[in-house]
Amino acid sequence: MRVTNIRAYRIPTGGVRPVLVEVITDEGISGWGEAAVAYGLGARGAAGMVADYAGRVVGENPLYPRHVYHAIYDNSFWTKGGGAIAFAAVSAIDQALWDIKGKAAGVPVYDFFGAAFNKTAPVYANGWNYHCNDAVEWAKAAERPLKDGYKMLKSYPLATQQPGRTLTHVQRRSLSAGEFKRAIDRIRLLKDVVGDQAELLIDLSGGVNNDQLVRILDVCEELKVSWVEEPLDAFNLAGLKNLAGRYKFPIAAGERVYTRNGFKNLLESGAIDVVMPDVGNCGGVFELIQIAAMAEAYNARMSPHNCASSLCTAATLQVWAACANAMDLEIYPYLPESQGYVQVLKNPPEDRIRNGFLDVGTDPGLGAEVDVERLKPYCCYDYLEEAA
Repeated sequence: MRVTNIRAYRIPTGGVRPVLVEVITDEGISGWGEAAVAYGLGARGAAGMVADYAGRVVGENPLYPRHVYHAIYDNSFWTKGGGAIAFAAVSAIDQALWDIKGKAAGVPVYDFFGAAFNKTAPVYANGWNYHCNDAVEWAKAAERPLKDGYKMLKSYPLATQQPGRTLTHVQRRSLSAGEFKRAIDRIRLLKDVVGDQAELLIDLSGGVNNDQLVRILDVCEELKVSWVEEPLDAFNLAGLKNLAGRYKFPIAAGERVYTRNGFKNLLESGAIDVVMPDVGNCGGVFELIQIAAMAEAYNARMSPHNCASSLCTAATLQVWAACANAMDLEIYPYLPESQGYVQVLKNPPEDRIRNGFLDVGTDPGLGAEVDVERLKPYCCYDYLEEAA
């Protein structure tokens, strides 16, 4: 079996821009993957990197995904030490190759790594209050995911919703007095609304200076939040070392960290209790599983970052199932309600969520049935057409 073509798709959907990759073989089996730069900036760049990598992939045997990974990583020069754009493209191609390998063998991807540890995955809700900016409505919005059975909720108390965007985070590492008060009020009011019905996850996105950060973290400890995510910038390893052991809640990080090498540095800070690799940008399927295994050696857990299309959810679910130290998986349950949303799968995993749990499934490959006809208008790269 050989790879004969690669296509990339940029899909405008609900305020985000998923980049999907299709890898086609000479035996009629195609695989799909996603470059997880759906929000923020980078979709055009990731699609361009897919095009740059394509020449390293076409002609290769897709049943050997690790060989292809190293053909890219060891020979493209800038990928070593690269960031989100380079590794999002690598990750998408890697997912598609594992999808082909699973389909060819008739087994789900997790079977290649010892089978699933669990048949159902606990999930947590994110994005449930993006439409709110004040403190009261922001906290009150939690009533909906609670009613829908979610037992863990994540939120961004420092962020501001902007028309036509997802969120705007802190700029220049400083909140005004009013913004700081709003952040504290949001956290306290959210705890009042949720009580003991669900656990709270607070994501600070590495946004604020030390003096404001410490005061926010003190409130998080007082209210017994279940983790604080990215209290510092992903590059601030010295700062993380200073936070190690200072608070009783776990510290989570990793959505903007790439490959085992990046996570090794993160874990060696001694501050990280939960690593959050994204299968769509950390390097792909096997890279995430290796990251999780390394985290286990540091006595840390793994909760995959997941904020893209439903294809990325399907891929994330496969790697989640294969990791012994996996905890709750991230879900945006209400993203499909966004204006202009394009559902890329005929069988989105999100439709199977019941009372905060998602069944892992047994379909071959990534277990995702891509709606190919729906995606055709969004194709932005075709290797064979470019080569013609």
